[in-house]
Amino acid sequence: MVFADVHLARLLERTEAEAGVSFVEARAQAFPESEAAWVDIAGTYAMFDGPLSPITQTFGLSLFEPFRDRDLDRLEAFFAEHGAQPSHEVCPLADSSTMATLADRGYRPMEFTSVMYLPFREWLPGPDGRSVTVRLAGENERELWAQTATAGWRDLAGPETLMVDLMRVGAARGGAVNFVAEIDGKPVAAAGMDIHGSVALLAGASTIPEARRRGAQTALLESRLRYAKQAGCNLAMMCAAVGSSSQRNAERNGFRIAYTRVKWFALGLGLLA
Repeated sequence: MVFADVHLARLLERTEAEAGVSFVEARAQAFPESEAAWVDIAGTYAMFDGPLSPITQTFGLSLFEPFRDRDLDRLEAFFAEHGAQPSHEVCPLADSSTMATLADRGYRPMEFTSVMYLPFREWLPGPDGRSVTVRLAGENERELWAQTATAGWRDLAGPETLMVDLMRVGAARGGAVNFVAEIDGKPVAAAGMDIHGSVALLAGASTIPEARRRGAQTALLESRLRYAKQAGCNLAMMCAAVGSSSQRNAERNGFRIAYTRVKWFALGLGLLA
């Protein structure tokens, strides 16, 4: 059995943090003027990818080392130096004082995420023969992947210019494995995957609105799981909005909820110097 305990939480949180680091490093390499950067403070990874980027946040707050106010001071200083408001993804298995401390310092819980996992020894692949074809996107198809992914988010996410920028960097990041789903030879969906050690992080899946409910997401999920298993991974993870269709799709394919994570924001609370 793989139990949903603090050991699993540390493994999952570090996997997602490492994926964030690879994104920030790809941004810094491609656009040095962005000042994209990250830092490890007491086991907490803090990332800056621009003041509006969803990558700009922390992972692992008070999960790996004892919680100290001075560490939070240093984290807030990192964001202030880059002109960004801090936000923290907090696992419920973190130090028990974390939530109260964040509230006392002016943060507010604003977002809830189901963090899910699937041990590969429990996974049973579905049948082949779907009308959806899934393949790896080549290095010369990064723009195709980015545009397809952006089209899938256009009615659900923020400004298109921000989304396509995020997708382009995501396609170029180190360790990224990108997949494209096609129907009748036309790209209709895209998804990404990061492998860190023995864990595969499945993320960034989207389908263009006119092709939804035709099995593209299921096909992308199974293709990524097959790839990760063949690559030697023993665990897969996914994150989704609580109660969302993405969560239900993951659970139908064997994923279990490890915990519900809370994102704490400091927007407009005067934490910038």
